[in-house]
Amino acid sequence: MIKELKNMKAEEKEWRVRPYYKSELAEAYAPYLAPGSALNRLAHWISLNAPLSQALAETGYRRSQRLFTSRQVALIFEYLGEP
Repeated sequence: MIKELKNMKAEEKEWRVRPYYKSELAEAYAPYLAPGSALNRLAHWISLNAPLSQALAETGYRRSQRLFTSRQVALIFEYLGEP
């Protein structure tokens, strides 16, 4: 049992708040989807979450940007949780 817990912790990735490419973060939230589908899913989740959408808009977020800033990543983690 303890060995299993150690293996699980070793496999977990620590998600630091830092700039991430949108594709990198999207694939972390949906690793079982194709990259384009993962991006679409993350964009959909953001659009469905009105408080998150508003908070991201206040940071200057545009759907066409390729990189989330550290502040935007912190907001995503706050509203959606870490991947």
